[in-house]
Parts: sequence; C-alpha cells; structure tokens
Amino acid sequence: MDIIYLNGEYVSKSSAKISIFDRGLLFSDAVYEVISVINGRLIDMDRHVSRLERSLGELSINASADWSAMSRNLVAQNDLQEGVVYLQISRGVMDERDYRWPSPDTAPTIFAFAQPRVLVANPMADRGMTIITRPDLRWQRCDIKTTQLLYASLMKMEAMAAGVDDAWMAHGDMITEGTSQNAYIISQDGVLISHQLDRRILPGVTRIEMLEQAKLMELTIEERAFSIDEAKNAAEAFVTSSTLLVMPVVEIDGHRIGDGRPGEKTGKIRQNYLAAVQRASSTTN
Repeated sequence: MDIIYLNGEYVSKSSAKISIFDRGLLFSDAVYEVISVINGRLIDMDRHVSRLERSLGELSINASADWSAMSRNLVAQNDLQEGVVYLQISRGVMDERDYRWPSPDTAPTIFAFAQPRVLVANPMADRGMTIITRPDLRWQRCDIKTTQLLYASLMKMEAMAAGVDDAWMAHGDMITEGTSQNAYIISQDGVLISHQLDRRILPGVTRIEMLEQAKLMELTIEERAFSIDEAKNAAEAFVTSSTLLVMPVVEIDGHRIGDGRPGEKTGKIRQNYLAAVQRASSTTN
C-alpha cells in the first residue's frame, strides 16, 4: 500500500510531507472518512461522500474533490482487494499557530491512503466482541466525523488493559455508541433498538444499510437511547462500522449477553448486509 493521495498528486508514502503548521495537526481541525473495500470495490461510497460533505459544511471547511474517483484510483494503484480507504481533509496550513481560522480561501490539506484489512472473514464474527462501558466524555458534536479521537483512543486502550475488545460510552446510564462503532441491542421480545440520530452519535453509514436489512427481515425497530442494564439483559447485542461491518457483542461489563454466543438475528443481519452492499457495489464502482 505504497501509493497515497496528497493535495492532487499520487505519491509514495515515504515522500509525502505535511506542514507542521497544518491545522489538522495543531487543532484536530479536520474531518475524515473510512470506506470499506470488498473484492476490490468501494462499499457505500455515495453515502460516505454525503457524510463527508456534511462534516465539511458543519465546520465551514472549504474543500471539494472527486472523492469517489480519488478512492477508486487508490484501490487500483495499490491493488487493494479487501480493506479500507481513509480520507482526511483539514482546513489547511497557517502562517503561524493561532486559534482563529485562516482566511476562507486557504487551501485545504487533502490526503488519502489504502490499508488491507480482513473484513468479511473476520474471526470476531464467529466468537463475538466483549465490551466494557465507560463515561462518554467527548465533545458534544459527535455527529461530525472529526479527527478529535483522543478520548476514543484512550477508551480503546482502557478496554485492552481490561482484557476486552472495546468500550461502549454512556451519558449517565444511557449508552451512546462505541469508540468507533454504533451500538445496538435486540430485546428479549425481538425489538432492534438503535440510538436516535442526534449530536451524541455519529450517523453511521453502515447503520443506514443495516437498518434497511433489518426492516426487510420485518424486525421492529426503535430509535432511542437504551440503558446499560437494558443492554445487559438484551437477547442480542451488536455494533456496526465500516471496518467491523455488523459485529456481534457477547459480553458487556463481564455480563453474558443471551447464551454468550453471537445472536441468530445478528448473524442474519450481517449475512444480508454483506450480500446487499456487494450487489450494490458491483453496479456503482
């Protein structure tokens, strides 16, 4: 994966350079997207572009490009069959460090790269994830996909230290989302519960298609917050993200979910999701 995109050029990663006065470096004044690649094809690219452009607009970052063509070129030039494409756009370079933004016509910094990763045959899908819960202490605009990821990184490391796979964050007793995933439960009476879209969670791209597949399965869906205790007493739990796709959760804070194995409905949702996005990618890439 040696070829990256940087400000209009495809270059080797060893020769790519970004200014130390870039606002992405100094202030995390940047947004990003991560797009899945399966069988050499981009997954849900149009939805990722829509979310990227919304994030740019929310932060008033003036940037435009053919994001889809850029991503396709990276996949081709790196011969990526399965993995991810990462896009990042910062507000650009300042003459000096200053909290105030540079002028609106400052050129943004745009870069992108590809990484191989096992997505479809991820062994975690067979065993399920283990989760701890922690307070959600992030800033209050989690709906914007910014590079302010320090707290999420700290929580991932805390999960690792606790011997589990990841963490779900909560305001008080109410789950918001995972460190890099949307969080869900399926209640004992078969209701799929997903936190409503608001400023406390990222509007996940994988979430959109997953909910479409759940509707086709005729599952009842409730978009609302759910509590830690509600999650522990659920029949099933799972997460969605561009890297984990639909991934079952089998333990929360040491409490076994259901029978401690990936749930049947979750497995069916994952299977249907993969089939749907691969069909769609074959006609849009």
